[in-house]
Amino acid sequence: MAIKNTITKEEKILVSDYMVPRNQLITFTPKLSIGEAMQLLVTNNIAGACVVNEHDEILGMISEGDCMRKIANSRYYNIPLHDQTVDEYMETIIETINGDTNIFDAANQFCTSRRNRFPVADGNKIIGQISRKDVLKAALGMK
Repeated sequence: MAIKNTITKEEKILVSDYMVPRNQLITFTPKLSIGEAMQLLVTNNIAGACVVNEHDEILGMISEGDCMRKIANSRYYNIPLHDQTVDEYMETIIETINGDTNIFDAANQFCTSRRNRFPVADGNKIIGQISRKDVLKAALGMK
């Protein structure tokens, strides 16, 4: 079965065309307990989420890997799992991408990064998120 690519060379497909918009994203607050964050990751079948303040400014990201480190440390050091908050385990050096970025430039950014998803930002405010799968959909000409 051949897949027909409906994207022409002349078209400029943007990250904003394929990102998950802010109103559909699950985000965390910095003081959410790590246990609640883990529950939300599992319940919503997501591997990570942005941590934002009340103004939707990106403060960091928390992933399954960050939560796994918390689980390992709590067992090793006998620290109660639910006493810790997201801001203690989130990654604070965040690579973002602009919504006006061409989707093929975004593909290149994924190739040079170990990230599976990028927050899409306008300045420091989150406006969406794009994943590797979103880029693949764009390349196939599907929305």
